[in-house]
Amino acid sequence: MLDAALQGLWLAVQWPAIGYLALGILIGMYFGAVPGLSGLSGMAILLPFTFGMDPVSAFAFLLGMYAVTTTSDSITAILIGVPGTAAAQATVVDGYPMAKKGEASRAFGAAFTCSAIGGVIGGIVMGFSIPIVQPIVLAFAKPEFFMLAVLGLTMVGALSGGSILKGLAVATIGLLIANVGYAQQVAIPRYWLGIPYLLDGLPLVPVVLGIFALPELVSLAAGKRSISDIPRESVAGGLMRGMRDAIDHWWLLLRSSFIGIYIGILPALGSTIADWVAYGHAVQSAKDKSQFGKGDVRGVIAPEAANNSVKGGELVPTVAFGIPGSAPMAILLGAFLIQGLTPGPEMLTLKLDLTFSMMWSLIFANIVAAVLLMMWANQLQKIIFIRGELVVPAIAMFVLMGAWSGNAQLGDWIVLIVFGAIGVLMKQSGWPRAPIVLGFILGDIMENSLHLSLRAYGWAWLWERWIVVVLMILIVVTVYFAIRQQVRDRRKATASASDAGGSVPVLSIAMSVLVLVASVYSIVGALGWPDAVRRFPILVGVPAVLLALAVLFRDIQAIRAQAVAGTVRGPAWLGDADFRAELRRSVYFFGWLGFALVLSVLVGQLIAIPVFIALFLVLWGRTSWLFAVIYALLCAVFLWIVFDQVVSTNWYRSILLG
Repeated sequence: MLDAALQGLWLAVQWPAIGYLALGILIGMYFGAVPGLSGLSGMAILLPFTFGMDPVSAFAFLLGMYAVTTTSDSITAILIGVPGTAAAQATVVDGYPMAKKGEASRAFGAAFTCSAIGGVIGGIVMGFSIPIVQPIVLAFAKPEFFMLAVLGLTMVGALSGGSILKGLAVATIGLLIANVGYAQQVAIPRYWLGIPYLLDGLPLVPVVLGIFALPELVSLAAGKRSISDIPRESVAGGLMRGMRDAIDHWWLLLRSSFIGIYIGILPALGSTIADWVAYGHAVQSAKDKSQFGKGDVRGVIAPEAANNSVKGGELVPTVAFGIPGSAPMAILLGAFLIQGLTPGPEMLTLKLDLTFSMMWSLIFANIVAAVLLMMWANQLQKIIFIRGELVVPAIAMFVLMGAWSGNAQLGDWIVLIVFGAIGVLMKQSGWPRAPIVLGFILGDIMENSLHLSLRAYGWAWLWERWIVVVLMILIVVTVYFAIRQQVRDRRKATASASDAGGSVPVLSIAMSVLVLVASVYSIVGALGWPDAVRRFPILVGVPAVLLALAVLFRDIQAIRAQAVAGTVRGPAWLGDADFRAELRRSVYFFGWLGFALVLSVLVGQLIAIPVFIALFLVLWGRTSWLFAVIYALLCAVFLWIVFDQVVSTNWYRSILLG
């Protein structure tokens, strides 16, 4: 074990892995510091750039980015009371009042110190937990992995969002989407709609970018607002005092770090929950609670330690069992697929040095980010005041080229836009997005595990293998507690709007109908196939139909209740006037993406994307032509250097220019 840890250290510090780690750290600090971006969207955007990398460099790049987003997110949380990511919500409670009292730098010192220490503790625990989980993983065969995947989907579906029915329904749709293309058992095409592009299945990267990254980009573009309109405040001095605060409260820091690790190991919870649990623990365990919420440094120490240590905890189930500890870890599983790796026994035996290199990447990233942020905090805060319309074109370029990098086919962009629209619908209607991506990633693995389990054991493995029985009990317990919690929440609520997917119930109904139609189509289409080919789609499609019907029924009930109460009528079904205006701008933005696609067909991406950027800046962002042209030219140079000279992208052969 020690030899593997040292080999992992050597791999992590070698070139080019150390260079990719540094680049990931810089990108991650930006994604954490800018509200609206996050480790989730960053993971989705950077995933396609791991094509062609060696495994150590790929994971160093992704984990370096992801590890530091919950360090830099405290910049906006403290300065302007706006969390850079959802993981910094609890930091706002006392961090922002500290800034208003002139103690912003003190808060920064405490936050960055605790983030570094919490992240290091999480990384170490991740590495030293391997001897514990290794014998457990080696006891798993195909039946156990199938049931473990079911448990992971159940946890993610049950604990994502405010409705267990929606979460589980979305998870089943993800499994059905994975069935597109040739079946593994017999070379029979499934759900390909007569389109040759779909015979090989839907590509992972455009689907992930569409579901996660594009909705955030659309929201930023449609909002027509600056990222922040609050004036900058002075943060000079106080860093050293904040660092001393962290050391003085070392016992709280340590307890909060282990809270984060524990929550990270539990699939589907993640840093958003960890920081609130740690903050609550800090308040409950304090003798003097009078200053909490008014600028108590302990209210910064606890959540910042927890939301960084959680990353190490999340990696344990992801690497050892293939069950992501959070939505970004679900995307990280895509990196495993790209690198031809399988989470589980392989990562704990033959690839143990690679697993330890991930541990070292987490540790180095947290330390380096904390040091850099302490040096750059006063300058980095200026980033958040950039107008949203100026940020959108650059991110759009990365999203489009990221989707293109995998297969280099026009269908990749179409898939991106289609799933982007679905992602926007899910986001606006209160449907969780993480389960659909996890289902899509686990679909082939589950179908293959089920097929081999039935061939080897029949159906007897359901009750003869004790680990399978234990996992089934955990599934039942997960569903029970999720339902009980939601019943409690519903009793406390004064209205039933949450059951209808938020303030826009008609969009939730539209999503329910979409899930129902897709589920019925999957069952009908599978009826004529051989048993080995149709078994999994039908096994998944039937509960998908039942779940979709249950959600649709509850959505309709909720709207009727609102109508009777007089809280919703006419156009209000589509939200208030501001929301409807933003919805229209979202539709217009998809029109811009369609324009970029059509223009690429005519003249190629190297010309089309810069033209798209320039026109978008002038017509949407209301910038001057001079600024737009300079911006577009810089993007064109970047495209040519990175994607033509370095990556050697296969560009689309345009109609006009060939």
